[in-house]
Amino acid sequence: MKTVFHAAGERGYNDIGWLKANFSFSFGPFRDEKRTNFGVLRVLNDDFIARGNGFGRHPHDNMEITTIVLEGALEHQDSMGNKGIIKAGDVQVMSAGTGVFHSEYNPSENEDTKSLQIWVFPKVRNIQPRYDQKHFGDKFIQNQFTTLISPVKSEDTLWLNQDTIFSQGNFDAGKQLIYSMITPGNGAYVFLLEGSAKIAGHDLNKRDAVGVYETDAFAIETNSESRILIIEVPMFIS
Repeated sequence: MKTVFHAAGERGYNDIGWLKANFSFSFGPFRDEKRTNFGVLRVLNDDFIARGNGFGRHPHDNMEITTIVLEGALEHQDSMGNKGIIKAGDVQVMSAGTGVFHSEYNPSENEDTKSLQIWVFPKVRNIQPRYDQKHFGDKFIQNQFTTLISPVKSEDTLWLNQDTIFSQGNFDAGKQLIYSMITPGNGAYVFLLEGSAKIAGHDLNKRDAVGVYETDAFAIETNSESRILIIEVPMFIS
C-alpha cells in the first residue's frame, strides 16, 4: 500500500473577497508540481461563496465536473438549457465533453455557500455534454457509506464518464471499518470533511486528505464524529 498525505493547512488558498477557495491540487494561482492530480482526480476545490456572488458564464470541455453543496445553495445555468438551484445535500454532475458554458451563483441575500467542486479526467473524450443532479440529504444511514456517483447508470446514484466512485458517510466516534476498493486497481482519495480519524495509518483532522493506492483495502478509525468523502479513481490517465 502506498499513500500520499495532504494536510488542510498546506492546500493552496486564494481570497478575492466574495470567493475564498482552498485548492487540494494545482489550480488558478496555486502551482505545485507535486500536487497536480491523484490518478484521474484533477481538482478538489473547497469554496466559500459569499451571498449574492458567484462565477459568471465560462467554458469547460473534456472534464467531468462534480459540485457538492455543503451549506447554502448555488444557482446553475448552462448552454444546454439547464437552470436550477443546487441546495445543501444535493450533488450535481456535468460532463463538459465537446464544450459547455455555465455559471454558478449564490442566489441568497442572507446566506453564504460552502461547496466542493471536483474535476476528474474523462474516460472518453468529446462526448455530448450532459448535466444531472440528485438530492442525497435523506439517503445517508449513520455509520455507513452512501454511493453518490458510480460508473454504472442507476436510479440511486449519479453517473460520470469515468470509472470513479464517490462515497460519503457520517460516522460516530470510535468506529472501525475497512474500505475495500470497488474497482480493482483504483486508488482512493479520502477527504475528511469534519471530525478526526486515523485512515490508512495517517491521523486526519478536518479537511485533511490522504490518497491511498496499490492496495485492495485500507482501515478507517474515527476518533470523533466524522464526515468522510471518498473519491475512488483509476490511477492512470488514458
